[in-house]
Amino acid sequence: MVTSTDYVPALLDRGAARASAEGLQIAFEVADAEALPFDDGCFDVALSSFGVMFAPDQARAAGEMLRVVRAGGRIGLANWTPEGFVGRLFRTVGARLPPPPGIEEPALWGTEPHLVRLFGRGALSIHCERRIFNMRYHSPAHWLQVFRDFYGPTLKAFSALDADGQRGLEDDIIALLGEMNVGGDTSLVVPAEYMQVVITR
Repeated sequence: MVTSTDYVPALLDRGAARASAEGLQIAFEVADAEALPFDDGCFDVALSSFGVMFAPDQARAAGEMLRVVRAGGRIGLANWTPEGFVGRLFRTVGARLPPPPGIEEPALWGTEPHLVRLFGRGALSIHCERRIFNMRYHSPAHWLQVFRDFYGPTLKAFSALDADGQRGLEDDIIALLGEMNVGGDTSLVVPAEYMQVVITR
């Protein structure tokens, strides 16, 4: 049985609608990554694609994933790297809107030493591989509109800034997109590096 979790009920509702349309048997449950409502060792596999890396207490979230996966099971992660486009986007946003004190940078999950620190004591092995996801949009303006409307970190950043701050952040992001665009003058293709991680429990 597959169980999908998130702390935002509306996202689970969308997932449930998609699963129903695809004829997939998936249970959906509201859950906090730092306090998963599941018994020890009850899953064969735990997966997170660009999700758990945003938990405020990183060590606690990693510990919860280790706890709910059985011995011999696996944890699979996809995490943005600090050096890649999204890691640079985080720093661009942070220059205008610094994170709260004591919160570790999410993109640390995209570095092998940090993953060893988080998971090493409970893992038989940790395999990391850097990979690229190409973000494809009509233009930098198109990318910016989509990420302002639908991507949590940028949506929250823009909503927390005043009008001048929003214009400044727009300019900073458009400049970053222009620097990293490999799609030419008529489209936007931005290679975004991430770390693919397989942890054996």
